[in-house]
Amino acid sequence: MPREELPTLQRPRYGSIVDDERLSAEEMDERRRQNIAYEYLCHLEEAKRWMEVCLVEELPPTTELEEGLRNGVYLAKLAKFFAPKMVSEKKIYDVEQTRYKKSGLHFRHTDNTVQWLRAMESIGLPKIFYPETTDVYDRKNIPRMIYCIHALSLYLFKLGIAPQIQDLLGKVDFTEEEISNMRKELEKYGIQMPSFSKIGGILANELSVDEAALHAAVIAVNEAIEKGVAEQTIITLRNPNAVLTLVDETLAQEYQNQLWEAKKGKEENARLKDNYISEEERDAYEELLTQAEIQGNINKVNRLAAVDHINAVIREGDHENTLLALKKPEAQLPGVYPFAAVMYQNELFNLQKQNAMNYLAHEELLIAVEMLSTVALLNQALDSNDLVSVQNQLRSPTIGFNNLDEAYVECYANELLSIKLEVLSQGQENISWNEIQNCIDMVNIQIQEENDRIVAVGYINEAIEEGNPLKTLESLQLPTAKIKDVDPDHAQHYQDVLYHAKSQKVMDPKLLWLDEIQHAVYEANRDEDKAKQWVTLVIDVNQCLEKEETSDILAVLKSNVCNTNDVLPECADKYYDSLAKAKERKSKSVSAEGPWLKLTLQEKYDYYYNVDSKESSWVTPESCLHKESWLTRKEIEDIVQEVTADYICEKMWSSPEDFLLRFQATSSGPLLRKEYEARKSFLYDQEEHVVKIQAFWKGHKQRMSYISRQQTFTDHIPSIVKIQSWFRMVTARRNYLSRLQYFRDHKNEIVKIQSLLRASKARGDYKALVGSENPPLSVIRKFVHLLDQSDLDFQEELEVAQIREEVVTKIRGNQQLEKDLNLMDIKIGLLVKNRITLEDVISHRTKLNKKKGGEMQILNNTDNQGIKSLSKERRKTLETYQQLFYLLQTNPLYLAKLIFQMPQNKSTKFMDTVIFTLYNYASNQREEYLLLKLFKTALEEEVKSKVDQVQDIVTGNPTVIKMVVSFNRGARGQNTLRQLLAPVVKEIIEDKCMVINTNPVEVYKVWVNQLETQTGEASNLPYDVTTEQALTYPEVKNKLEASSESLQRITDKVLNSIISSLDLLPYGLRYIAKVLKNSIHKKFPDATEDELLKIVGNLLYYRYMNPAIVAPDGFDIIDMTAGGQINPDQRRNLGTVAKVLQHAASNKLFEGENEHLASINNYLSDTYQKFRKYFKEACNVPEPEEKFNMDKYTDVAAVSKPVIYISIGEIISTHSLLLEHQDAIAPDKHDSLNELLELLGEVPNVESFLGEAAVDPNDPNKANTLNQLSKTEISLSLTSKYDIGDGEAIDGQSLMIKTKKLIIDVIRNQPGSTVTEILETPATTQQEVDHTKDMESRAVKDSKTPEEMKDGHFMAEDAQLPLEQKKRKIQRNLRTLEQMGHISSKNKYQDILNEIAKDIRNQRIYRKLRKAELAKLQQTLKALNEKAAFYEEQINYYDTYIKTCLDNLKIKNSRRSIKLDGKGEPKGAKRAKPVRYTATKLHEKGVLLGIDDLQTNQFKNVTFDIISTEDVGIFDVKSKFLSVEMEKVQLNIQDLLEMQYEGVAVMKMFGKVKVNVNLLIYLLNKKFYGK
Repeated sequence: MPREELPTLQRPRYGSIVDDERLSAEEMDERRRQNIAYEYLCHLEEAKRWMEVCLVEELPPTTELEEGLRNGVYLAKLAKFFAPKMVSEKKIYDVEQTRYKKSGLHFRHTDNTVQWLRAMESIGLPKIFYPETTDVYDRKNIPRMIYCIHALSLYLFKLGIAPQIQDLLGKVDFTEEEISNMRKELEKYGIQMPSFSKIGGILANELSVDEAALHAAVIAVNEAIEKGVAEQTIITLRNPNAVLTLVDETLAQEYQNQLWEAKKGKEENARLKDNYISEEERDAYEELLTQAEIQGNINKVNRLAAVDHINAVIREGDHENTLLALKKPEAQLPGVYPFAAVMYQNELFNLQKQNAMNYLAHEELLIAVEMLSTVALLNQALDSNDLVSVQNQLRSPTIGFNNLDEAYVECYANELLSIKLEVLSQGQENISWNEIQNCIDMVNIQIQEENDRIVAVGYINEAIEEGNPLKTLESLQLPTAKIKDVDPDHAQHYQDVLYHAKSQKVMDPKLLWLDEIQHAVYEANRDEDKAKQWVTLVIDVNQCLEKEETSDILAVLKSNVCNTNDVLPECADKYYDSLAKAKERKSKSVSAEGPWLKLTLQEKYDYYYNVDSKESSWVTPESCLHKESWLTRKEIEDIVQEVTADYICEKMWSSPEDFLLRFQATSSGPLLRKEYEARKSFLYDQEEHVVKIQAFWKGHKQRMSYISRQQTFTDHIPSIVKIQSWFRMVTARRNYLSRLQYFRDHKNEIVKIQSLLRASKARGDYKALVGSENPPLSVIRKFVHLLDQSDLDFQEELEVAQIREEVVTKIRGNQQLEKDLNLMDIKIGLLVKNRITLEDVISHRTKLNKKKGGEMQILNNTDNQGIKSLSKERRKTLETYQQLFYLLQTNPLYLAKLIFQMPQNKSTKFMDTVIFTLYNYASNQREEYLLLKLFKTALEEEVKSKVDQVQDIVTGNPTVIKMVVSFNRGARGQNTLRQLLAPVVKEIIEDKCMVINTNPVEVYKVWVNQLETQTGEASNLPYDVTTEQALTYPEVKNKLEASSESLQRITDKVLNSIISSLDLLPYGLRYIAKVLKNSIHKKFPDATEDELLKIVGNLLYYRYMNPAIVAPDGFDIIDMTAGGQINPDQRRNLGTVAKVLQHAASNKLFEGENEHLASINNYLSDTYQKFRKYFKEACNVPEPEEKFNMDKYTDVAAVSKPVIYISIGEIISTHSLLLEHQDAIAPDKHDSLNELLELLGEVPNVESFLGEAAVDPNDPNKANTLNQLSKTEISLSLTSKYDIGDGEAIDGQSLMIKTKKLIIDVIRNQPGSTVTEILETPATTQQEVDHTKDMESRAVKDSKTPEEMKDGHFMAEDAQLPLEQKKRKIQRNLRTLEQMGHISSKNKYQDILNEIAKDIRNQRIYRKLRKAELAKLQQTLKALNEKAAFYEEQINYYDTYIKTCLDNLKIKNSRRSIKLDGKGEPKGAKRAKPVRYTATKLHEKGVLLGIDDLQTNQFKNVTFDIISTEDVGIFDVKSKFLSVEMEKVQLNIQDLLEMQYEGVAVMKMFGKVKVNVNLLIYLLNKKFYGK
């Protein structure tokens, strides 16, 4: 540690070596290094002391200063000192150094060093002095930092901001150890020591100050001062070469006076030194003022002026001006805070008034501002409720509070917070310094008082321990103790109570605290009051008895007893009598007595009272004679309680409840009530014996009375008989008439009561059936009749089957009509384009009319043929087909594989005909469930095998997706899309004023046309423009903006209709969307949620809804008359809305060609979020098993067998396809499908299927007849090949069903509470008879039941068994089921009863669902009939059109005629000849572009045959290579025209041949249509 001028320490030597000392070179080098270390330590000490003056804070010792500065906290504080605007305290990291002290340096400490460097840069210190951040933080060059601090001190001194740094070289001492340690540190880092002596010169050079100019300027200032002319002096002071700052011209005279005095003083000092300094050694500046001294005096004058200004503005009272004056740097005051401006003004104004001169000097302002700033910060901390900050502010040495004890800082802070809240409530913003001082004084007083009370408590405990009542009283009366209600008369009792309380304390030392002492005083006072009350009771009662005042005894007792409820008014006389007798007894035994009464409180304190002198005492009086003849308090209270208790005991058994409550309020009441309750409980427990005793006594009395009465009756028998008969007759008559009249008067109520009772009973039973986990057998027996099939059930089942058959037939008929009408559309289109002749159209019209009038009618009206209508020989085969189709229907894997084995065009046709027929177009829940399982299996298979990328689902055309969408668009006639979209689509179509056109070019052309139409003159505008050119016209932009607004408005309506109708979306479609999402996610686990929802959106919106919006007339969304159509504007409006929704659903913004629609991109993003939520909710559906309540046993438990309606041709086609792809569908030879196909053998034709007798072999139209027969529909009742029958292996579930039916038969006729009881109890003869009648009745009903609804053969046989045999069979079955683990005998086979109860509950659900299905089928049939009527209307419209064409043709060309009677063949009916081309020829024509894997020179070996088929517009193209036929493909000219319309230029045939679509169409037109 440095010590100034300590003789005990040796400081290093400087200069030359002492004469008598001779050192070696090593010693000299060692001495030099020691000197360097010492010099550096001196510079450290200089920097430390200078920084302490600037920061007003103590820094670490010199030897530890380097380490203490590394965190940059002191450097940042120094920056805050000279650049407060640049660095605030909040910006200093770890300002309290708590983080540094706890865990050392943190990288954020470098922020402090950086702020110091930036602050120095802001004031202009040359960067040549700056250290690097790592020099400080990593201690790479600490001397560089100390060097910078020295340069900074000199620079700040020149600016007048900081004092000059001291020169301590040679003036401070360090120990040898400290110097050696520093030398080692410097050598360790290898740091070259900077030259501290050259800082002034470097600084002058860096600041570009000419030393000579500076010297000349300072000499000029001194000369001007000497002349005494203030104006000349101010000019020299403002000379830039003098480098003087803060020179104010208005203070010129003051500068002159101050500098004159300073110069004279310096000259005087110089004259005193002249005697000791030679002329050569004299410096010119020993008499002249230096630049620093001049600057210092300027600062002094500025400070005085600033202080004057501050005093002036304080007197004016404007707090804002006061704040500005305090902030001026010339005032050299501590920093002030704007938020406390009012406080500065008020407090300084008060201080100014208190000053005798009404003036505050700089020192006073310095202290006051420093204190007020601290008070301001304290108020700020109080406002933020920051206790830690408040305590830190209170500890600040600048705050200057008197009597502030740091030990009580937390108490001060808490009290200040409460005072702050109080002054805020009074409208005062800040606490003043005086208020804070008062608070501190008040807290000190409170703490002192608390300490005094602690001392007083010690005195009290000492007095108690001594046992001196007077000393105890004296200590209790100490003012510092503040013990309340101390009565000097009770000194002895206070001593007793306090001593007792102290003796009860368990802790050691046994000291009573203040609250315990106060409690003891209160207790002693209460004892006094109680004693006086008891004395009054004794005196009043005894005097009342002596005066024989009977009427006053009740009032005396009421006013003095502890519990007034003990005194009952009813017992007043008894009280008096009992008390008088007791007093009389007591008086007899007394011979002499005194005036003293003695009372004992709490069984330990005695109280004495003199009846004559009214004197009382807690100490036994001298010559104490007791008044023995008087009743004591205890005797009086005991007598009162005894009388009261006797009265209560007497009245308790006969009193009402309110009296019992009143009795219970007495002191003895609870005990008596307890005894009463115990006695009553005893009587209840012994009720049997009590009743016997009572009965015996009553019987005895009754017997005696009976004997007496009997004797009277015996004496008057004749009279009694007459009276009895007459009375009985009258009574009975009266009762009968009264009861009868009552029933008549309340007939409605009686009926309601009866119905309510019955309903309540039934409801209770039903709740037990439905809600109970184990419903009892008695309840099940009541509801078991619900399992019976009534006539209504059979009727509804038949009606459902019949309507389902009609629906399926109607769907098939409508599909055929729709196909024929579509073909008619194509032919008329080709006729318009001259691709075919009118004769072709008329030919197709004839076929269409024929189907409409003949064949379709036959198909719709002919009863579907079943098994019974076939020959016996073919029945076995048809049964096998039934089993085959059941297997295909219930195992979707077969059909799913078959779909992907066929070409896409065949698979689609197969789906439309066979598969949808196999599932009856999902006309009931079972078939919809199975069809969905097929869709799911097929879709999962397709995703697994054919989807390589997530986007393949969107860009491709997946087979299953296409099937699902097609099926849900209305294959069953249930057009959900119509309900979903019809209202908004109709609104768009019916709005004639709505024109939405977002194509700038089209909008431009419409505008030009309107312009020319309105003016009648040709416009100068160009007719052909690009999109960019069209958008340059404001009119086009305005129209586009209007269209955009209308588009968003209409799109919102359509979107809201879609989103709000989620429940209308078919369940099957939503379920497939869920399966699709899960399948894609399973295959592509990395796919995002957005990608998955886009796939769902592609299915639900783009494929399902979008086409219906674009073409509502084509999807039955709106009703259109025959020949009616949507106009182009309406079509464009719908298409634009669909386009926007399509972009929104796929989250695709308008860009590129649609850049002009970018304004609605935000709308698209918002809409996508709505769609996203919609698609997510759409996938939230239950599994089909849960939705339809289906499982693998549903068919076993079904009432009727599933039936399908299928044509013979479809059966044969399905059989053929299965055989063709048998290996792929069922590779396992033992597969069930292979077994059935083996039983069926080869594929039959229609004739062999029906039998040879079905068609006359000599019929000339045999082929046509067979063709018609192939379209004949038959109904197949599907059954499993592995249905359970007698003698076959049975599984647990089927045995369970069989056993349940037997139990139901048994419990109908035999009672019992459990199954076990019924089975073990033999049936009576009557029960057997009843059972036989029930079975006969059921047999009659079964004979009327349709074949498909009858139970199995084994069920019927079981039903005919006698009751006992059924029970034995039930027992066998139950044992088998128990072995399988289905039921348990431990609970008496309750499990099977639970299953029966479940069946009863499900029967109701099934009936409800059947009614819903019936209504749904009726609605579907109605829609199908309406659609069929529309098709017929369309056919009639086409008839009218063709007739018009014929009429026009006859008018135009009378020479040409068309034969329609069949005698002549129309010209157009001839089939065109085949056309053959080589690949080379087609390549030359440009039709063929290339063949994969085949060179051009090989094209000559490839030939193509193009053949026109019977179907108009359909061509077969066969390819041959070296005359060997390779492949065959079909071309549809409508498909080619559609490709041409969509801009498809190239297509592939045979999967490898690329052809030009436009040239191929040209070739077909030229060769086959002559165009």
